[in-house]
Amino acid sequence: MPCSYHVLRFSPTIEGMSSGRAKLLRAAFTVCFLAAGALAQQIPPAPLAKNARILLLPRKMISGDRATVAVLDVNGRLTPGATIAFSNGDRVTTDATGRGLFVAPLTSGTLYATLQGRPGRVQTQVVPAEQSKSRSTTQVLQAPHFASLTDRFELLGHGFCGDADRNTVQINGRQALVLASSPEALTVLPPAELEPGPADVSISCAKGEAGWTRVIFLALSLEADSSPLRPGEKRTLSVKIEGTTERVMLEARNLAPEVAELAGGASARATSSGGSANAAIFPLTGKARGNILVSIRLLPGAVKP
Repeated sequence: MPCSYHVLRFSPTIEGMSSGRAKLLRAAFTVCFLAAGALAQQIPPAPLAKNARILLLPRKMISGDRATVAVLDVNGRLTPGATIAFSNGDRVTTDATGRGLFVAPLTSGTLYATLQGRPGRVQTQVVPAEQSKSRSTTQVLQAPHFASLTDRFELLGHGFCGDADRNTVQINGRQALVLASSPEALTVLPPAELEPGPADVSISCAKGEAGWTRVIFLALSLEADSSPLRPGEKRTLSVKIEGTTERVMLEARNLAPEVAELAGGASARATSSGGSANAAIFPLTGKARGNILVSIRLLPGAVKP
């Protein structure tokens, strides 16, 4: 059944693995007005490689050691068959899970990677293998204070597995999905069943002894007038935050500037109120009739008093 909609989106959804289980990559909110009747539920086919848009690399790699990279499409889904070109001349094509194994070059320094046929590049740091020889124990050295329940987050440390599927990451005892990995860095997607609030995160490589950290996971929900926006009309987008009474910072990006103007320009940041009714406000002014498309992401650091 077709859906006539006015959309306010907090980033897209992700199809997690080849099993077809859908996972959220970042919080997505769509205000959709359906006509009466049933809406058929269908599992979408795997994304086409030509639609690959986002390249995920672990922030650090160990020279000569394995690492896992991942590619997402325009809608945020893991994308098989995408080719990644590295600045040292190596190439990797993602497998059916939308990820690919890569052996870091022996030369340390900055390594760049690009998606074949797409502009822009992503960088990572390759560090000498000697620095990791005494780091066999899994330990988390850096983790975000806040993370979204439906967004990927990064962990830095040592003793991780370069092969993503050999890592076991659990959040409050629930299995998380490792998108990209190296012995020193992981990019992780939280489990869908997780509740907002503080959570214990454990990481182990090849069923070894686990390292631990603690992260506060937040749920973001949109509160907004869903009626069509008229030219010149002023409206407020309110983002409710669950999981903490601390103030947090959000960043909004206007993906349809021809339809509405976001106060602050193409992107804007807002600090939440804190407290039991924790929320952040983004003012918006209509320019033309059409779909409003605003992407909002959580900035993981705590806001200083």
